[in-house]
Amino acid sequence: MKVVIFSTCLVDLMFPNVGKAMVEVLERFGCETYVPMQQICCGQITYNSGYVKETTKVMHNEIDALMSVDADYIVGPAGSCVNMLKELQFHLPKGDDAYKAKAREMANKTYEFSQFLYRVLGVLDAGAELDAVATYHRSCHMTRLLGERESPYILMDHVKGLIVKPLPHIENCCGFGGMFSMKVPEVSKQMVDEKVSDIQSTGAEVIISCDPGCLMNIGGRFNRDGKKITVMHLAEVLNSNVDMSRVKYATAEERKAIDQAALQESNAHEEALV
Repeated sequence: MKVVIFSTCLVDLMFPNVGKAMVEVLERFGCETYVPMQQICCGQITYNSGYVKETTKVMHNEIDALMSVDADYIVGPAGSCVNMLKELQFHLPKGDDAYKAKAREMANKTYEFSQFLYRVLGVLDAGAELDAVATYHRSCHMTRLLGERESPYILMDHVKGLIVKPLPHIENCCGFGGMFSMKVPEVSKQMVDEKVSDIQSTGAEVIISCDPGCLMNIGGRFNRDGKKITVMHLAEVLNSNVDMSRVKYATAEERKAIDQAALQESNAHEEALV
């Protein structure tokens, strides 16, 4: 199975260890990975800032880069960026029919990392082990726009030794939001301060997320306040102390029941924390 890695800007510049972990996990499960060097940015920041016309060339470049390999899938380590990639077909200008067609084809085979691991490969237990008390930050774009909620929880539930504490106000944004944190820094600071407080209330020593942008924002605030927290992307968690003899898969039918149970558990946690 050929998989193109959608590396994203933040992973390239700030979290190369996340990209490395993602590739190692995917290759462990039989994927042949490719990282097209032409890719730069999906265009989300400039597009959302109103530079629609100027972003067209950026989007063209990303489509050409990620579609340069005749791969089965495209996988990225950030729910926010993956959602943008899937929506490029709607953001391209009227009359740009050739690129719209390529963007639709690209969207159909593009997945966020945890989503791909669980929903496409059927992995239930990646064989990872991490002795730690953690909590999980559920990013806004991955949950509300990409629509992926259960996969990270299910994969974390099967990490040996990992205790995941429910995060109060998990539905709240961390305050990053790309340009939002730069345009309204005072509001952004208050939001991330609240997120830091909620994380501390759980007693967790590790904060896990599927969005590097959120991890950068939350980890940065902890650091500036002189507080301690270990920041980990889910790919790093699933790449910890792996024992392949423990790997388990779930069939499509089994995943339906697992998804429902995970959703009910998540809802119950949120109701209890309100």
